[in-house]
Amino acid sequence: MLTKYITDTQRLLQNPAPATGLYSTTMVTDYINIARKQLAGEGECVRKIGTIDTVAGQREYNFSDIDLGVEATSGIAGVFNVRRINYANGDGQSYITPRPWEWFDQYCLNNPVPVPPDLGARYPQVWSQYGQGGGVPTGGSSQSGSFFIDPIPDEVYTLYCDCVCFPSTLVDDATPEAIPFIFTDAVPFFAAWYCLLSAQTNARRADAEAYYSYYQEFLARARRIANPTVLGWQYEQAQDPAQQGKAGGR
Repeated sequence: MLTKYITDTQRLLQNPAPATGLYSTTMVTDYINIARKQLAGEGECVRKIGTIDTVAGQREYNFSDIDLGVEATSGIAGVFNVRRINYANGDGQSYITPRPWEWFDQYCLNNPVPVPPDLGARYPQVWSQYGQGGGVPTGGSSQSGSFFIDPIPDEVYTLYCDCVCFPSTLVDDATPEAIPFIFTDAVPFFAAWYCLLSAQTNARRADAEAYYSYYQEFLARARRIANPTVLGWQYEQAQDPAQQGKAGGR
């Protein structure tokens, strides 16, 4: 897939291999990988239900500790954000209510004498995200997204986290691509935007903005294709059918 991305991006840049290259293959590859991760976050198109086990007496958990399976086969490197958390309950699962951090801080952490985890069942009931950004398992930033749960768990509970993820860096064509097919068409436009901005000339910057518009169009098209027509407003990033009325339109 990497070779195809490079070829498509170079075509947009009118930078074929025999010509004097304004944009090296290394530069194009770097921008392709940046574009892929940005697209995956904006489009929320790489999804995975990961698992993480609680620790008795521990409230905070890092995105980087969520088990997403084997990166080498899935092409998923880490977590941007967690949308929903359930915990294993018998043969099924139970929902844990999400709350804004300020609510969690006021009603869960604002307690000088929290109930010890050894006093009766303390299964998770509420969770809230605190740390922001992707959870990078190895390398990169040491910062990771995180979430807190309440009550403080009394034992090990397996949490099932519905995650929006970012893809692995493509190093060659053997690296699996986690981004769904229809969203991959937007990647070369975004990568070309980065490349043209690096030229730092007004003409190429104008071309860059045109490619960014195409990127947005292809991303929106991919989302429309991914969402069903029937009751489509219920799905990812779909427009609220009542939005025009809410805005005072006719």
